[in-house]
Amino acid sequence: MSVAMSTISAIRTPVLVNTPGRARVHIARVRPAISKASVFGTTRPLLSAQRPALRPRATSFEVKAESLIEAPAATYTKFVAAGTAKGQADFVTILVKGIVAGIQIGFGIFLATFVGGHCFEIAKLNPGLAKIITGAFGLPFGLLMVVLSGSDLFTGNTAVVTAALHEKKVTPMELVKSWSVSYLGNFIGSVAMAYAVFYAGCYSGPLMSPVGLTVAKTSLTFTQAFIRGILCNYLVCTAIWQATAANDLAGKMVGIWFPIAAFIALGLEHSVANMWALPMGMLLGAPVTWAKIWTANLIPVTLGNIVGGAVFIGTMYSFFYGSFGKKAAE
Repeated sequence: MSVAMSTISAIRTPVLVNTPGRARVHIARVRPAISKASVFGTTRPLLSAQRPALRPRATSFEVKAESLIEAPAATYTKFVAAGTAKGQADFVTILVKGIVAGIQIGFGIFLATFVGGHCFEIAKLNPGLAKIITGAFGLPFGLLMVVLSGSDLFTGNTAVVTAALHEKKVTPMELVKSWSVSYLGNFIGSVAMAYAVFYAGCYSGPLMSPVGLTVAKTSLTFTQAFIRGILCNYLVCTAIWQATAANDLAGKMVGIWFPIAAFIALGLEHSVANMWALPMGMLLGAPVTWAKIWTANLIPVTLGNIVGGAVFIGTMYSFFYGSFGKKAAE
């Protein structure tokens, strides 16, 4: 008795590539013809195999590959685009966005001082841990609001608009406009936030951490405040760079959290955060005046922030990935 052999048709899987990173796959399956052996040694195909060939069913799907983080060169392109938009914005837009950023940073430093600043027992037993807690809760949340809302933060603008200037996307006057107007807006928003917290009565009794903070910050020498401003804004603009590189919310949160928590824990100086903290301390009874707030802290810290953002981030990254490096090579 002869035994019939089954015939299996080949399965073809054509792949059509439309765009880079996307593939459309069509899979066609054809039912094979099946033979049956008879008792007389002959074979005949089954009834199902004698039916007309069925139309192949095609399955279509897309495979999309996306990175969660941009390469440094691509990040620089986005960095410049952000700086271009900020530099070319009109006066009113920058001012309003600056006020919003001042309020957001005010919320951040409010949370930092209210939580970490009142960990008295932890500070006695482990001062380092108390500083980490102060850094972890507050300003990372404030900067995340700034980045996600697109508001104008002076310290960040020192880096992104400088990068746009090196790429000839904005003029020097547009850079000055962006810096000065965003600084004014940040000051208005931060001070307004300080008065709101004061009249809300949030600080009372032993919860008066901004008082000691204000005294300490206005007791720095000009050189100390200036250098702390440089170091601070290097970390702040690094946080903005990392948030720009990330393509998802989780990546932006992580990119912001570490540098911002670090600068708070290290006791560095951020001009916009101080625009809330120092008036807040003065309202609560710290022995300082507006003149001392400006001369002993805000002026040297602001100058340091400009150097940290414009020179060490905006200009350096243009040297790495942009026109400034090409000019130097020539």
